[in-house]
This record gives sequence, C-alpha cells and structure tokens, in this order.
Amino acid sequence: MLGGIFSFRSSWINRQDTYRHTPLPLQCTSLNFRGFQYAQAMLFAIEEINNSTVLLPDISLGYKIYDSCKSITRSVRIALALANGNEVLSALSAPCTRPAQVQAIMGETSSSPCMAIATVIGPFHIPMISHFATCACLSDKTKYPSFLRTIPSDYYQSRALAQLVWHFGWTWVGAIRSNDDYGNHGMATFTETAQKLGVCLEYSLSFFRTDPPDKIQKIIEIIKASTSMVIVAFLSLVDIDLLIQELSLHNMTGYQWVGTEAWIFDSQTAAMDINHILDGAVGLSIPKAHVRGMRKFMLDVKPLNSSSNEMFLEFWEKLFSCKFKQSMSLLGNQTECTGHEDLTGVQNSFTDMSLMPIFYNVYKGVYAVAHALHNILSCNKTCNKTCNKTVQLDPYTILQRLKKIKFNTKEGDEVYFNENGDPAAKYEIINWQPTEHGIVDFVTVGLYDASLPADKQLNLQNKSLIWAQNSQQVPFSVCSEKCPPGTRKVLQKGKPVCCYDCLRCAEGEISNMTDSITCVRCHPEFWSNERRDACVKKEAEFLSYEEIMGALLTAASLSGTCITAVVALIFFRYRKTPIVRANNSELSFLLLFSLTLCFLCSLTFIGRPSEWSCMLRHTAFGITFVLCISCVLGKTIVVLMAFRATLPGSNVMKWFGPTQQKLTVLGFTLIQVIICIIWLTISPPFPIINFKKFKDKIILECALGSAVGFWAVLGYIGLLAMLCFILAFLARKLPDNFNDAKFITFSMLIFCAVWITFIPAYVSSPGKFSVAVEIFAILASSFGLLFCIFIPKCYIILLKPDKNTKKNIMGKEAPNSF
Repeated sequence: MLGGIFSFRSSWINRQDTYRHTPLPLQCTSLNFRGFQYAQAMLFAIEEINNSTVLLPDISLGYKIYDSCKSITRSVRIALALANGNEVLSALSAPCTRPAQVQAIMGETSSSPCMAIATVIGPFHIPMISHFATCACLSDKTKYPSFLRTIPSDYYQSRALAQLVWHFGWTWVGAIRSNDDYGNHGMATFTETAQKLGVCLEYSLSFFRTDPPDKIQKIIEIIKASTSMVIVAFLSLVDIDLLIQELSLHNMTGYQWVGTEAWIFDSQTAAMDINHILDGAVGLSIPKAHVRGMRKFMLDVKPLNSSSNEMFLEFWEKLFSCKFKQSMSLLGNQTECTGHEDLTGVQNSFTDMSLMPIFYNVYKGVYAVAHALHNILSCNKTCNKTCNKTVQLDPYTILQRLKKIKFNTKEGDEVYFNENGDPAAKYEIINWQPTEHGIVDFVTVGLYDASLPADKQLNLQNKSLIWAQNSQQVPFSVCSEKCPPGTRKVLQKGKPVCCYDCLRCAEGEISNMTDSITCVRCHPEFWSNERRDACVKKEAEFLSYEEIMGALLTAASLSGTCITAVVALIFFRYRKTPIVRANNSELSFLLLFSLTLCFLCSLTFIGRPSEWSCMLRHTAFGITFVLCISCVLGKTIVVLMAFRATLPGSNVMKWFGPTQQKLTVLGFTLIQVIICIIWLTISPPFPIINFKKFKDKIILECALGSAVGFWAVLGYIGLLAMLCFILAFLARKLPDNFNDAKFITFSMLIFCAVWITFIPAYVSSPGKFSVAVEIFAILASSFGLLFCIFIPKCYIILLKPDKNTKKNIMGKEAPNSF
C-alpha cells in the first residue's frame, strides 16, 4: 500500500484573497486545488500500473491519500500513524487484499514538512519520495536515511542561479528568501557560490507568511534604499504572492527578478502580478514534461463525485462554484450543485496544467516504487507474467531496492537516484515575456545540466530575452564599474569586495586586464606607457654622434684637431725662424702632437659604450693629457733654465739640454702609463646599463671599475698642472722677450679652472650630460693650451714678420709683445 500525503486544504484563506498576518489556526480552511492535482497524478500512475501486464502483473497497488492541511504537525501525526499501521481518516483510499501495511509514502510538497516526516519515519526505514521538496539539507542521509525525491536538490539550483547571475554580469544583487528550510538552505548555498564567483549581496532578507506587516514594510524600505537592480528571490509560492501584493502597493517596478522553480513557472503567480512587478524575470524551472493520458485523467472529475467523503463535496462546490443541498457551507448566493456539472469552460487552478513537470515527478515516484516491488517479487514479464506473492515485503527491502533502481518511463526519461537519493539535476532557464494581451509567456531561453563539465553546464540559447520594463538591454547591476586596464581595484572601507575604487597604477607599473587587483612592476629595461596598460622598452640614452650635442662636440673636437694641425704646419713651415727656434721647437711639435691626441681622445667618449671604448676613453685621456702637461712643464723648465744660463758663470743648460727635456717628458708620461696599466689590470672600466638615474629611460655609460684608479689618473694630471702653474707663475716676470712663462701661466690658469669646475659639474650632471661635461673639459683645456701658447706666436709669424728676428726676441729694450 502507498501512503500519499498532500495538502488538499490550507490553514490560510485562499491565495486570491487578501493575506491575513495571523497565527496558523488548527482548523483547516479553504480548499487547495494543487493538492488534488498531485493526488490525481498519483492515482493516474497507480491506475496505469494496475492495468499493466508488464509491470507488477497480477498485482494491484493500494493507496491511502491524506490531507496534511499544510500543517507540519498534522503531517507528522499521519506519518506516525502509517508507520505504526494505525488507521487515520483519509481523503481517498483503495482496498487492499493484503494487510494494509504502508510500503512507501508519496509526498510531501514542501521541504519543512518532509524534514519532519523523514526524521520520524527514518528509524522505520519507510521510503518517502517527494515530488517538490528541494532543500539541499534533505540529501543528508545520516539525518534522513529513507528520504528520496524526484526533483533535483536546491544545491544544484542555488549554484545554477549563482552562475546565471554571474553570466549576465550582475555582481551587486539583493536577495530575499522564505524564512524556512527551503529558503534558508537554498540561499546559503547561493551566497557561498556567488561569493566564489565574485558576486556580492547588498542585502539578504528573509520573511515568512505569518510575519507581522511591519517586517514586510521594512523589507520594502530596504529595497527602495538599495542601489542593486537585481533581486534573487528564493521564495515559496505563498511568500512570493504576498511580496508581490506589497510591492504593487508601492509601485516598485523596474527591478530584475531572478527566481527559483517554486514560482518561476507558476501561471497563478503570473496572473496575480497585475502591476507587472515580475515582468522580464529569469529563473530555473523543472524541464517541461508531457505524459500521455495524464491531462485527460486529471480533468475527468466525475468519478470524484462518487465519493461519500465530505471533502469531495467541498471540492465539487469549490470547483463549480455551486452548493449541494446537504452542504454545510456558509457561502451564499450560489447555484445548487446537481453532481452532473461539466468542466468544459471552467478556468481555475485545477484546470491549469502549468505544473505538469511536478505532476510528472509524482508519476515517476510511484513508478519507482512499482519497479522496486517488481524486482523484489521476482515478477516474470515473458512467460506466465506472475509475481511471487509469497515474498514477505518490508519497507527496508523496498528502500534498498529503490536506491538502486534505474528505469525509463514511457516518455523515454531515465529515472534513478544517486547516493543522496536525488535525481539528475536538469533545469530549463525561463524568461517571463509579456504578450500584447497582458498574459505572461514562459519562454525557455536556456538549459542547465549539472552532469556536464563545469564550463558547459549553463547553456543559453540564441533567443532574445525580455528584461524588466520590457527592455531589450541586459540590466546593469554593479556596485562599482569595472576597472579598466591601467588601474587596480582598491576596496572601499567597510563595504563588500564588489565595491571598490579604481586607482591608477604608479609610474613603472601596469595592469593589462580589466578589474586587476594589483599593478605589476615593469622589468627594469621597460617602463609603463601613458595609459599604464603596457610596458614599453625604455629609451637607451647615451651621447651619440647623431644628436645635436654629440654633433657639436664632435665638430669642436675635429675643429681643434684641424687648428692644431694648421699650427703645426705653420711652425713646420717657419721652423728656422727665431721665434720657433727660441721656443724649443722639439717640445713645441711634441706639444702640438699631444694636443692633437687630446682633441681626438674626446671622440672616444661619444657613441654607444663598449668594453674597448670604456677602457680607451679614460686611459687615452689620462695619458695624452699627461703628455701634454709634461711638454708644457718641460717648456716652463726650459724658460727658467734659459734665464739662469744668461747669468755670468752659469752652465745650467748643459744639465737640461734636449735629451734631458725628452727624458723628463717621457718619465712623467711613463708614470701615468703605469697608473693606467695597474687600473686596467685590477679593475678596468666597463659598460653598464644604469636604471636608477631616470625612471623612463636607461643610461648606457661606463662604470669606472676602480674609482681609485680614475681619481689617481686625474690626480696625477692635476699634480703636474699645479707644478707647471707654479713654475710658470714664478717665471712670469723674467726679463727679455724670450719669456714664454706668462703665456704658460695663463694657459695653466685656464686649465686648472676648467678642471676644478669639472668635478662638481661631472658629479651632478645626469646621464649623457656627465659625458658631455667631461668632453667639454677636455676640449676647453686643450683649446686653452693651444690658444694661449701658440696663437700669439702664429700672430707674429704670419702678421708681424718684422718682429720675428733674433734681435727683437733677444733685445732687452724691446717691449714684451707676447
């Protein structure tokens, strides 16, 4: 025998009437046609099975159907009575030829009654198969070991809803749930999944149909004050209807609703929404179903009138809005019932077949029990088509067979239960699309199949969806707009993670994706572009020949070389004249040669640094300048020695002749060569890439290698220059025109001034400008020596040849002309 527990009558007045916020009364009121429809679906399946010659041949299923009146207490009392084998007043029953021990219970419709019933009958191992209880908590077999269902668990529905919300880019949503097991457990799973997907809840509110009006009003105020435009409603049918009424009073349209299978496909809910609060809603529904013969059977109400039960009299009166003579109904102004009324033309919730998928779930549950019994009784399908009626049936055996059952219905759908007693989770995605006549059309716009890989579970079809207020555009519901590339998200204090500010990446950092939480620092050789969304290679900076400054310095260097060569040619052309011979022509030519090298060595500082250029530029500069200063120093000593040689009895010139002068120059230069060799051996200069001086470019420069070696080279040059300056300064007032000391003094003064100012300028100049400063110092000091020492003599040679005589040079009365 099967026990069916459905709610034929309600503790609430009819849902079309105004809701009263009063405690649930113990007495049942108002007929509920849905319960009759579920019972009719169960009777249709039982009748098919009893008429079948294949399934349970020669066996008839009995049943007892009970009205729980939407009362958990009443449901538990009925279940206990069934478990103990006691008789309870039933709404409808079929006699059994065997002892009327219940083998399975079909129902209940809601999750909370199922939890209570399953807890009670669990120790008795009586199978309970629900067609509409979806709470994920019922999958816990430690608490509800005998509970099974033919509707998927809300665990899958909640996850599917979260994926649906995320798919449309709604990261800032509100949530309303029924304050019962169905709503609380379903919303908990939705919230957990949504957070993993990056969806935030601005608010999560709960209420129950018995709550006082001020609580509903507070929910309305919270919705009004919110910024999210999408509301996820995990509500039962009664609760969604109550909420619609309250929202209609405040004309709160324009919100995008996301619904569950409890109401998204319910035509009565759509009919109640006269203010189009839910227009454009999307949600999940049990896949559409069609069972051959079920609709006709359910609408054939004449057999119901044969029952003597008072409840069916009440049903008949409610269905046809009439009244029997013997009726105790207090409703007046109704026609008298004849018992032969025709259902044709009647439009109410009983004739509404929109919940056919749920009726199909009842049908599958009954067939599951039948297949389990068929296997236990070892029924033979092919030969004599009989079953072993001697087998002692017990609920535990039936429960174990049900868990392993697997069959196909006559419509081709596979039925089985997984380890949690749940069927395969498949949903249709429904969109409420209003028609011209104001009727809502439930359009299937996609599918969700939890058995597929995660990236293929949600499948939206290429159909145009209608959104809130008949909009064709997907609603926009985010707390903060997406952060574009080049920025990073910074969470707003005290708000969910979906609320953030977009902060521009710092210099040298980028983000190349939307909604980046961090900015990535570019590689040292790269720098961020203006938009901060890509790293671009830094410009390599060095003093090159192509740029203006490099070209000018190159031109100055070559000009100095050419001028020096011209001076050398002039001196060579007039080498036998007194002024050339009087100024020690050998040292003069050696000095001109060294000046040429000084001008040319500046070119080694221009161009991309390389290993050879880095080593060459500093060593060539150091050696050529020492050679130059050594020649000037030699000329200064010659001046001093020459003056002393004119004194009576002095033969000092024989100690400082041409050979000694050359050796002096060679000796001073050799010391610098040794310093450079030691420097190059221990730690030579080398090219480096400097990332620190500038943020947006790299500097190609030469590292000194050994700073001691570099400053030793400069220090030695400075020492010789100071010595030369002192000697020339001492000899500046010596008599005779044969006195080069004052020109050497002036040239050394320029030389020292240039190199003294060079040090701070070199240290403080960035990048290529430090190289330019060094080249400028080389050229300035070289031009100073060239012009101060040789130009006056060239002036006399070329423009004042009358003064280029031995008498004028040696004459003591002649003025110092140069």
